[in-house]
Amino acid sequence: MATKEYAGKTVETTDDGYLINASDWNEEIAKEIAKEEGIEELNDRHMTVINFMREVFEKTGEGPSIRKLTKESGVPTKELYELFPKGPAKKAARIAGIPKPKGCI
Repeated sequence: MATKEYAGKTVETTDDGYLINASDWNEEIAKEIAKEEGIEELNDRHMTVINFMREVFEKTGEGPSIRKLTKESGVPTKELYELFPKGPAKKAARIAGIPKPKGCI
């Protein structure tokens, strides 16, 4: 475990940079994590994915797989990879403040 400061708030993270407590998350923290992931600005489509991931996590305790993301979020696979290059489920989960989805390497 490590600590990191985002938007003036100190939070605990895993060694991979995922928030330990999803309740620490807010949109300002998401913007800073996105910049670390190489995404300069979050738009409405990013937020559609991020909010979907948080909703699934709140209901199930796990982040959605890439398959669930593409089938249920309303964002097609190609667009997911454009929004979150090189690992959309992992990047989106990190930005959403939830654990890395199972099945992600």
